[in-house]
Amino acid sequence: MKKSWWKEGIVYQIYPRSFCDSNGDGIGDLRGIIRKLDYIAGLGVDIVWLNPVYKSPNADNGYDISDYFDIMDEFGTMDDWETLLEELHSRGIRLIMDLVVNHTSDEHPWFIESRSSIDNPRRNYYIWRPPTDKHEPNDWQSIFSGPAWQYDSNTGEYYLHLFDKKQPDLNWENPSLRKDIYAMMRWWLDKGVDGFRMDAINFISKVPGLPSVGSKLPDADRSGMQYYINGPRIHEFLKEMRTEVLEGHDILTVGETFGVSPELACRYTGGDPPEIDMLFHFELMKLDQKTSDRFRYTPWKLREMKEIIEKWQHTLHGRGWNSNYLMNHDQPRAVSRFGNDGPFRRESAKLLATLTLTLEGTPYIYQGEEIGMTNPRFESIDDYRDVELFNHYREQSAKGVPDSELLPGYHRFSRDNARTPMQWDGSTHAGFSTGTPWMKVNPDYSEINVHTELSRHDSIYEYFRLLIKLRKENKTLVYGDFTLLDPGNPRSFCYLRRDDEKTFLVTLNFSAKETELPVQTGSSGNSDNGGWEIKLCNYPESGKKDIHSLLRPWEARVYTKI
Repeated sequence: MKKSWWKEGIVYQIYPRSFCDSNGDGIGDLRGIIRKLDYIAGLGVDIVWLNPVYKSPNADNGYDISDYFDIMDEFGTMDDWETLLEELHSRGIRLIMDLVVNHTSDEHPWFIESRSSIDNPRRNYYIWRPPTDKHEPNDWQSIFSGPAWQYDSNTGEYYLHLFDKKQPDLNWENPSLRKDIYAMMRWWLDKGVDGFRMDAINFISKVPGLPSVGSKLPDADRSGMQYYINGPRIHEFLKEMRTEVLEGHDILTVGETFGVSPELACRYTGGDPPEIDMLFHFELMKLDQKTSDRFRYTPWKLREMKEIIEKWQHTLHGRGWNSNYLMNHDQPRAVSRFGNDGPFRRESAKLLATLTLTLEGTPYIYQGEEIGMTNPRFESIDDYRDVELFNHYREQSAKGVPDSELLPGYHRFSRDNARTPMQWDGSTHAGFSTGTPWMKVNPDYSEINVHTELSRHDSIYEYFRLLIKLRKENKTLVYGDFTLLDPGNPRSFCYLRRDDEKTFLVTLNFSAKETELPVQTGSSGNSDNGGWEIKLCNYPESGKKDIHSLLRPWEARVYTKI
């Protein structure tokens, strides 16, 4: 297996608006990030992924870009960004930027020109269609609710927006558009960025003709996604991007790719060179969301989680590369979703960290995950800020659905669960800002914050730091193979990571009950309760070094074979 720095690295994701406010305007900024770089470096991470900081009117918090070559005023200046890059590099940390090229803002100069007239040279930079029987050109639905088309009275046509109406989709069929995107990417590489996280990248190729879905399919299949996810020219476009932009640069590329199977992931990430180095799949993120309504909860089982992880670990081993994450800026807090954010918050936050950092693939840590931040469960719709939630709320309210029925889904799945301000200390606004934060701080900040964590010898932060150190010192945890043990156990998740040099055993109890370990732990498959040394545990050490047959509630243990 070919080795590389981005396979061995650990990524820390920063959502700038909610990280640290340096000037008291209530909005996190680049100078705020610079203030906290020693804290980030202290974890041992060596890559930072920065969510969009480009010029934007903020219809979707920076994912609606109006100028790819400048910095949003609220975040600072290009000089601030250059200082951030320099300070990161001086600490041995690389920077990857969000690349948003499926769509722009409707305030981008390209779109302003495009909508000015049907014969404008930029018209074909976006996807315009005339009405069909005085209605939308097809029946595709926006990911953010409602039709995926917006009528523009200036030219009497509709434009496609797979997300918000202020995020018109770019037309990747146009070679001139692709040329301009590649030039922009080269500009950022010349400035010294170390890679790109590619937003919704497998949406850029649409099926020719943009056919309607029709009414005969189940609700879950009527969005139109089958006509733009992993479209007919996606691999051609990514190979062209590799040739025109990425070749010759030692960088990391990771694609956000909804609707990708492990086999397809191997096609994206398994070439020499790969189309993209790694990708984010969504199978785990759909574990408790199995209907067309993204805010409707479906109970999940540990067996399902194990099946998904085993499938991705086995299929990509030696053929591609995984990205391991349990949350990000678009997902709920991991400890509230997959753990126990009540009496076992600390234990389960550490257990989930153990899972993320002991699998094959590059681990991603989202800000606040390292201190066990939770979903806020705001009491009012007015406390949320997410455009996706508000679009859904308007649609459901129009049908007469009361707030009392909608709020539980928002408490679970709103993207704002991950976007509440970072909790630095127990002072006003959690030390995030001296002004009024752009969004309310989670009410639990007086208990859960960085200052409190760093004062504890058994902190979640320290456990993350020890896990990262263990991974960096043992390449078996990076490149070794994966063997699932006792797959039918409803409460425990146990597996081996092995190569020719070492064998690691990971035992995780995903429940609030004590759990027996009826697993075969020998590296040859035979029962073997001796010859193991414990390397890490999320409970105080008991002094016993061999295998514990009983796991305490939400206990995680990592052993190595001796």
